[in-house]
Formats: sequence, C-alpha cells, structure tokens
Amino acid sequence: MTSPDSQPSAASSILLLGNPNVGKTTLFNRLCGLRSATANFPGSTVEARKGTCTSGNTKRTFTDLPGIYSLNAKDELSSVCRQSLDGVDCDKPDAVIVVADATNLRRNLIIVNEVLHHGVPCVVALSMVDIAQKSGLTIDTLKFGKQLGCKVIAVHPRTGAGSKELHEALNESHCSNVSLPSVEDPKEVNKWANEVIASSVGGELATGTFTDRVDKAFTHPILGLIVFAAVMTGLFWTIFTLAAFPMDIVEMIFGHVGTIVGALLPEGDLHDMVVDGVIGGVAGTVVFLPQICLLFFLISLLEDTGYLARAAFVMDRLLRKFGLPGQSFVPFLSAHACAIPAIMAARIVPDRRDRIATILVAPFFSCAARLPVYVLLVGVLFADSPFLAGLAFFGCYALGAGAAFFTAFIVRKTVIPGKSRPMMLELPTYKLPSLRTALLNTFDRAWVFLKNAGTVILAIVIILWWLSAYPKVDASDRVTALREQATVAISTDASEQLLNEANSIEYSEQLSGSFAGKLGKFFEPVFSPLGYDWKLTVGVMTSFAAREVFVSTLAVLTAGDDDVENEGVIEKIERAKRDDGTPLFTIPTSASLLVFFVLAMQCLPTIAVTRRETGSWNWALLQLGYMTVLAWVAASLTFLIVSGMV
Repeated sequence: MTSPDSQPSAASSILLLGNPNVGKTTLFNRLCGLRSATANFPGSTVEARKGTCTSGNTKRTFTDLPGIYSLNAKDELSSVCRQSLDGVDCDKPDAVIVVADATNLRRNLIIVNEVLHHGVPCVVALSMVDIAQKSGLTIDTLKFGKQLGCKVIAVHPRTGAGSKELHEALNESHCSNVSLPSVEDPKEVNKWANEVIASSVGGELATGTFTDRVDKAFTHPILGLIVFAAVMTGLFWTIFTLAAFPMDIVEMIFGHVGTIVGALLPEGDLHDMVVDGVIGGVAGTVVFLPQICLLFFLISLLEDTGYLARAAFVMDRLLRKFGLPGQSFVPFLSAHACAIPAIMAARIVPDRRDRIATILVAPFFSCAARLPVYVLLVGVLFADSPFLAGLAFFGCYALGAGAAFFTAFIVRKTVIPGKSRPMMLELPTYKLPSLRTALLNTFDRAWVFLKNAGTVILAIVIILWWLSAYPKVDASDRVTALREQATVAISTDASEQLLNEANSIEYSEQLSGSFAGKLGKFFEPVFSPLGYDWKLTVGVMTSFAAREVFVSTLAVLTAGDDDVENEGVIEKIERAKRDDGTPLFTIPTSASLLVFFVLAMQCLPTIAVTRRETGSWNWALLQLGYMTVLAWVAASLTFLIVSGMV
C-alpha cells in the first residue's frame, strides 16, 4: 500500500499504541511527567490516559491507549484504538507513536503494519534495546526506518533516554510511502516482517539462558503455584515486620496531637468529639498507612520485574478449571487495590458471560480497605510471631481467592453456564524494577487512602460519635458511690484508681444507652452466633459503607473504655472489654471476624459499579446477598470450631 507524502509539521496530538508489556505507559509517564500505573499484563490500561508536555514552541497532548496485539481484533480494547486512530467521536491525531519491543520485533511489527495502513504520520519508539543487545541482537534503526517508511527511535522509558530524539522525530513525522502487505493476508505480513528484520537486525537471541531455566520453574503447573505462594507469604511477612516501627510513630504522632488539642479545648462535647471522635477515629485508619504503602510498593516491584506475568500464566490454567477466562487474572490482580477498578477492568473479557462471572467474584479478592482489619485481627491472633502473622495474611488472600473460584464454578454450572476462553499472554523479559515508578505508584495510592480517611471516614466517625454521645445518660448509683469514695481515699493513687474506675463505668453506661448502643443491641441477635457483642455489631454494620471504617468505629466506641493512659489506638481497641468485663477480642471472635471480612461484600460503591457494568440491579443484589450470607455462615462455623479448640 502507498500513501501520499504530507508536509512535515509539528504534531500536537499524539497517540501511543503498542503491544502489552512494551513499556508504553512508562514512556507516557516519562514524556508527560505523570504517574500512571504500569503493569505487565494485557489490557491493564483499560481506559485511555491523557497528558501534556511542551517541546520547543509546541504543546503536545499524548493519549496512552490500551495495550493490544492487533487493531483488527474483535474486542473492546481494539475498537477503542481503531476509533482513536480514525477520529471516531474524537479529533483525528496528528501522529502516532508505536512502541515496539526490540526483543520481539516479529510480533510487534504486526501492529506497526496495521497502524501504517491508517495513513496517520507515525514514529516507532523501539524499547528494550539494551535487553536485546545483551541477548545478542544489533539493530540498525536507520535501515529499520527506511524499511518502514517512518522514523525509528531507540528509547529507554525508565531513564528517559531517547525522549529528545522522539520529540524531534515528531516534528518531522509523515505518512509512510513504502509498499506494505495487506493486513488481511497473515502470510504476507509474516514474510514482510522477516524481510524487515533480516535487513536491519543482526545476531540472534540467545536460547537456553538463565531466564529460560527460571521460567520452567515459575510457569510449572505445580512448582509455579508453590513459588507463587512462597512469594506472597514472604511479601506479607515483610509487610507485617517492617511496618511495625512506622506504625508506632504514626500512633505516637496522633497521641501527641490528641493531647495538645485536648489541652486547648475545654471539657465538654466539643472536646470529646474532636479528641475521641475526629482524632481517635481518623487515627484508627491512618495508623495502617505504612502497611498499605508497603503492600503497593512491593507489588509494584513484583510487577516491574516481570514475575507476576509468570504468575498470570500459572493462574490461567487454574482459572479455566473453575469456568473463568484467562483474562480474568487482570481484574483479579487489580482487586488487590480496590474492587471498583477490578470490576471496570473486566471490560477486557470479550465474552459477556465470562465478563459477568468475573465481575461477580472479583470482590472476593482482598482489597486495600480490608488491610486495616486484617492487621488488627492478625495482631490479636499472632501478636508474637511475625512469620505466623505473614502466613495468616496470605491465608486471608488465599481464602478470598478460593471463595472466588468456588463461586465461579457454581455460577458457571448454574446461572451462566458455559466454557471459558484461554488467555493469550506473551511473557515479558525479566528486568530490574524501577524504584521511581514503585515509589510514585505508592505515593498515589497512599494519597487516595488519605483522602478517603479525610472525607468519607471523617464524616462517618463524626456521625458515629454523635450516635454514641446522645442521648445523655445519668450517672448510676455505682458511679456516684465510687466518686464519693475517691474524695475520702487515704492516698492519691487510691483516689485516682477509684476515679478511673468510675469514669470507665460511666462511659460504658453512656455508650450502652446511646443511639449507637440501642442500634447495636437491636441487631446483636443477628451477629451473636458469630461471637459479636453490640459494639462489634455496630462496627460490622458501619463497615458496609466502607470496610476500613470498622477500625475507626471501634476506636470511637472504645475511646473511654480503658483507664490506661498514653496507649496507642490499636492497643486500646485490642484491650477493649464487653459490657460484662470480658475481652472484646477473644481468639474465636477474632478468627470469626477475619473470615467475615474476607468474604463479605462491604462496599456500597462496589455494588453501584456492578450494577453499571452488568446493566442490571439483579446481578448487583445477587452479589451482595450471596457474599453476605456466605460470610455469615463461614464466620459462624469458624467461631464454633475455634471455640471448641481453645
């Protein structure tokens, strides 16, 4: 095919296209100075990202399109890319940057050929050149460009090398004027790609390398699963161990803030609301920020190395046994951050029945919002053993995944029967992870978490404080008697001890007679088979708005439940008592809560997104009802079994 030359001009609207795993989004971040997340999985860039930068006198807008293998594939991602190239429902681009992997040119040249056929000025950005050279290849970019009829620039997205040359090439970009094979003739396209490579690429990729030997282990049907389990257990052990010190610092900071603010405010409702409600409630969530940051940092590093793509290959075989398509691994991986983007990422699943099955089970995979609850409860169960704590963390994630697979198997045998499709996955090369990318990704996730703590959670804890503070309950005769004894006590220590006991009883009576107490006691029979009293019942109920609110709820409800001063928010919650004076968190109750939070659907926005993506409230309500019932049954059985063991 030939197309007429166009006059070179400075392109201002540029699309970025390419296969998955070629460094396209990393290059986009480098060009625009943005922090879009990168991942080594097809379709991870579900929706286009836009960014701008200035080169000379030209302001350029870059659009990062989803990673695809072909423009002509019949799926949503390929359709988005075709429409963007042709200017359907958008402005036609001035130029296209096709990012191609230098270590796999034959595969990447297929999409290059398809883009050139659209007659849009094109520049090929050749990534992974350093890896190709280490593997024995030499690439002549000038000869390569002549064969394609466009500029070919070697780039290094991580370091930014080649960015200047890429901007210069965009200033001179034009349509191809060379003969190209028809995209409808695969044989001619294989033949053409071989000729291009033969004329501009020297050497051969080394075979039988260390990478090949490692992949035999990482992608083995059995050994691969064992390696994956070991990696994830080590990851959670690291989180549980390293986060302890920064968590103590966060608790200390909030403790000092509470003391300072409490000293400035006069005694009364405003004092209690700010100190016990706002500061104590928000601290109950923010204290877990170090562990959330570590989780995203370590997972970002794993993604960047290329290992998680091997895990995807192993999981693909496992998923299909339960009636799920291989593409489901992408949204399931996204679910470790939040179920909402995971459900939206299910758009990459081509078959509607496969897509609905993926959406229904995605919330089972543990999200970041569950992490504060896991930390609290695992800390109660395995306070002195980081290894067992790490193992329990992995067990929570494994239980969620197991519930998802079991549910998918039932769903595909009943309401939406059918066979799933295998996933086509090209394994990326191994490479050193980018600390910059991991840190920026961690910062973004931490900022989202903090904004949530400062808005949604703040609002909930203020409402909860009001519910626990009103109506006012008069002090009982026992409280009055203790305070009278304190006034005539022989020693200061005895007087202080009596006053602390009186205050603790008064707080408990106030809480029990408050709106929150009445609400919790009304619903307590529903959750008593799980081992929960009315305080835990209130915590579970509020967590249906947002899971992480559970800890903040308990921080508010137990603010005056202990007479030990200068104690951190976690310690106060762990030492909390029931109305009869017994510990709030026994081992059976903690185990039951852990199972409940792994399995329950406790996120109202997720339900709304499920309705939007499936087009029906029926699927959303089925998801909510099924997950809640499953969580209740499993948690009650856990309470009974563990109670019989301890």
